[in-house]
Order: sequence, then structure tokens, then C-alpha cells
Amino acid sequence: MTVVVDTDVFTARLHPESVLASLYDRHLVGQRLALAPQTVAETLYGALKAGWGRRRLDRVHTLIRRARTLPVDIETIERVARLRNDCRSIGHALHQKQHNADLWVAATAIRWGVPLVAHDKVFRGCPGLDLRTEE
Repeated sequence: MTVVVDTDVFTARLHPESVLASLYDRHLVGQRLALAPQTVAETLYGALKAGWGRRRLDRVHTLIRRARTLPVDIETIERVARLRNDCRSIGHALHQKQHNADLWVAATAIRWGVPLVAHDKVFRGCPGLDLRTEE
């Protein structure tokens, strides 16, 4: 099975003693990992902002290459627009500007029909999203 992995869970694998990484092993081990482009960008930005050296950046790139980055196509774009409107209609936080990246991650999972593995509470109650979480 393929699962889309949100940034917090994906990047937890970069930290050797991460409690979050071990908490989500049951959702990731044996699965094909997929990423929204936003997760790739957030992961790379976090590493650059932290001033990681070449060896740690290579590890980031290796983890990203092991997953499939899902493409942004017209169906994904339309799903983002519909999901944002649906969330606005029901008062779900994903329609707010500060959650724009999360909106794209959720819409990507919905567009491709795969579960989202995430630890962020903002995804709870998102219409049409198959959320796998330990929160």
C-alpha cells in the first residue's frame, strides 16, 4: 500500500532518537511512501535553515529519493480548490492561509486516493481524507 507522509512524520526519521519516528513505524514500515511537493520543500527548507552540513543534507536527499514525490496536475489543483471551499463551508481550519501547505498535502492524498500519515491535529476532520495518526 502507498501512503502520503506529512512533513512532521517524514522528517522524524532524520533524528536518530525520535519518539515520533518510532510511534509511526507501524504506519510506514512495509508501505510505499509518497510525498506531496510541499513536504519535500518543507523538509529541504528545514535542513537548510538549520545549517545542516553536506553529510546530513545527503541523508535528506536520500530519504526524499526513496519516496515518490507525487506530481501536481490539474486534478490536484482542482482538488485543492474544492477542499479549501469544503473546509471553509464547514469551518475546518485547513481553509485558512496559515494552513496552505497542509491543505495541499491533504488534497494530494485525497486526489491520489491514498491515506495520509500525519501527526498534525489540523488534519483531523478533514472531509474526504483517510488520516492515519497517533494523536
